[in-house]
Amino acid sequence: MPMPFVAIVYLGSHFLSLLGNGIVAVALPLIVLQTTGSPLSVSAVSTATAGPALLVGLFAGVVLDRVNRRNCSVLADVVSAGAVAAIPLVEVLWGLNLWWFVALAIVGSFGDVPGMTAREVLVPAVARHTGIPLERLVGLRQSLTSMGLVIGPAAAGGLLALFDGSTVLLVTAATSATAALLTALMPRHFGRIDSAPGERASVWAQLVAGVGVLRRSRFLTGMVGLTVGLATVVGGLQGLVLPLYFSVIGRPDLLGFVLTALAIGMLAGAGLFAAVGTRRSRRFWMTIALAGTTTGFVLIATLAAPATVFAGAALVGVSNALLGAVVGVLQAERIPETLRGRVLSLQNSFLQVAAPAGIGLAGAVAEYGSPVLAGLAVTAVWLVVLVAVVGSRALTDLEPKEQTVAQQ
Repeated sequence: MPMPFVAIVYLGSHFLSLLGNGIVAVALPLIVLQTTGSPLSVSAVSTATAGPALLVGLFAGVVLDRVNRRNCSVLADVVSAGAVAAIPLVEVLWGLNLWWFVALAIVGSFGDVPGMTAREVLVPAVARHTGIPLERLVGLRQSLTSMGLVIGPAAAGGLLALFDGSTVLLVTAATSATAALLTALMPRHFGRIDSAPGERASVWAQLVAGVGVLRRSRFLTGMVGLTVGLATVVGGLQGLVLPLYFSVIGRPDLLGFVLTALAIGMLAGAGLFAAVGTRRSRRFWMTIALAGTTTGFVLIATLAAPATVFAGAALVGVSNALLGAVVGVLQAERIPETLRGRVLSLQNSFLQVAAPAGIGLAGAVAEYGSPVLAGLAVTAVWLVVLVAVVGSRALTDLEPKEQTVAQQ
């Protein structure tokens, strides 16, 4: 198989999987609400999957460091497709209720975090075997991520307007199944990992070893800290502060424009990095990303006017894409091959609780304060994380290294 085609297959699989997730994120809550008639049921489904998703994510990393990663990616997408396709099937055979939604959502969680992590750990192998520069591949991947965030919700709205919920879910399942098929077309050796001596220890011992490596590495801890901090603040602003603000001013319709500004900004930032990422130093891109993210959060948190919020969202989108691209390149270069699954899986597991934590903090502050105070509170979380990471000197050396090792 020609190597450029392999890269296209990998990127196509990544995009289709994200597209399916984006459609489900919009369509499933509406279907649950239509079926049960209770907003509390939507919260129950989301809450019920949080714990299993966290546990699955933690142990998925050990699996990814033991077996072929390409095969794991295929299996994860098959599980996701099966869990979504089972909903309309259950509706026909037995009828849907809350417990079916919860059960199938938990099954789906066995595919979500492992699938996301498996595709991430494949990045270095795809770049190495295809000869595509790592910055270019990560930039392209980030661009497709941004496109998925834009197209997925829009596609969900269009599909729900044209078809019933069961048909929309079957279309979504088809995207995940196609993603699995594309990944299966990649050469098997792309996902092979050669275990180091001692790497066949017990699952628990391997998980502890992965946590130990993360804890001892300033670089890895700093990158995970930035990623989780970003998700916490975005979750708080997007999930509570902005909906509350636009409801207070009587313009809930403007929330969609904020999300659009964020997504378009991400697409622009990812495209910029993919095009010219190698022409400037990693420190340059990291500085721009951190400064832009901080400024954007402050603009949003002030809630001065809708136009200010839109501008802040666009700036956060651009900066978030640049930060994600730089962090992705650095992690691909410097996380040891035999530990990559565990480290990234731990990070993705933390992300499962980051957004809910941000929403919880914002909600508590807004309850006794105001939307502005809630926005400033979650932004303060980002400032604390940023000061801690910079103070730890985790960002001292960001330029390419000869060897792929974690900076201690």
